[in-house]
Order: sequence, then C-alpha cells, then structure tokens
Amino acid sequence: MDSNEATNGYHSDREILGGESVFAGTRVPVKTLLDYLEAGETIDDFLEGFPSVTREQVIQFIETAKAELLEPAS
Repeated sequence: MDSNEATNGYHSDREILGGESVFAGTRVPVKTLLDYLEAGETIDDFLEGFPSVTREQVIQFIETAKAELLEPAS
C-alpha cells in the first residue's frame, strides 16, 4: 500500500476493474458508495452490502473528496 492509498482509503490500478477507483484491498468501486448515497441510502446500508469496506475507508474517501472540492482554485 502506498502512502496516498493509506491516507485516502482507495486507489486505482489498471489490473483491477480496468483502473476504476476502488476501496483499498477490495474490488468495490468508490462510485458504488456515491450511487448508494445518491439513491438516499445510508453509509450503514452501503457497509452492510459491502462488508469488505470499512467505515474508516468511507470516511477517508469523503474527507478527501471534501478537501479537494473545498480547496481554493490555483
């Protein structure tokens, strides 16, 4: 696991789902979490459906996305 993967909880690798971003150590695409949330499901619903993903990974992903969205434009 590289340091970026350790801090954000997800990664992409061309050998896993064609390079789609997945939660580290799983084959669960991060897009699946977004689909769940968009459909009105909760994080707990997502975690129940994908037990290989940890709550910490979900929180890390959300925090990383938040930081990137709120980062001032250069």
